[in-house]
Amino acid sequence: MLDPAANAKVRPVPAVSAAVIKEGRILMVRRRNPPNAGMLALPGGKVEAGESLRQAAARELMEETGILAAPRRILTAIDLFDHDDAGLLRMHFIIVVVELEWQGGMEAAADDATELRWMDLEALEQGDGEVCDSALRVARRVLAESMSAENALKPD
Repeated sequence: MLDPAANAKVRPVPAVSAAVIKEGRILMVRRRNPPNAGMLALPGGKVEAGESLRQAAARELMEETGILAAPRRILTAIDLFDHDDAGLLRMHFIIVVVELEWQGGMEAAADDATELRWMDLEALEQGDGEVCDSALRVARRVLAESMSAENALKPD
């Protein structure tokens, strides 16, 4: 059970992640900053005041990757807790994952991203712990749905 007194100063922070598929691969970025610094994750960041979740996802995607994409739907929401070495809660993010449709842009790692990587399901599974757990779960689901949709559209 969480100790409310120990966590009284920490407030949940609304954030978004962008799930973008292109040619059977999902976009991942290597994060520069906590949480998940140094790991591959979906691009994203904090929601700004007056901004919708979809707008925030498209903006964060552009800021971190240079990619232009149209928001399509909200996929899921994830709690992400960041604890210090003593186990005390430092940050609590509520991350809403938004699916976006790739439209173009000049791909380049920027802002909180140090690297961009388009990954298929096989690359995700062989990631050797490089992909953070929450992004891996979402990516598996999104890629599986994408592959199912492509197969449904193929003529017999």
